[in-house]
Amino acid sequence: MSQDTKLVDLGAERAKRVHDLNEKRLIEVRNAFEQAMPLAKAAKKPKKKPKKR
Repeated sequence: MSQDTKLVDLGAERAKRVHDLNEKRLIEVRNAFEQAMPLAKAAKKPKKKPKKR
């Protein structure tokens, strides 16, 4: 074990991998939801004309 500088924290690597898997699943669910129920584009509100007196 003369190469102690190349130690890998297995707990951190596992947490990162689990996070990536969860993120991938979240993106897939979000895409499926957007296809099923697309979000309406926000319509611009017309500017109100000043009232005549």
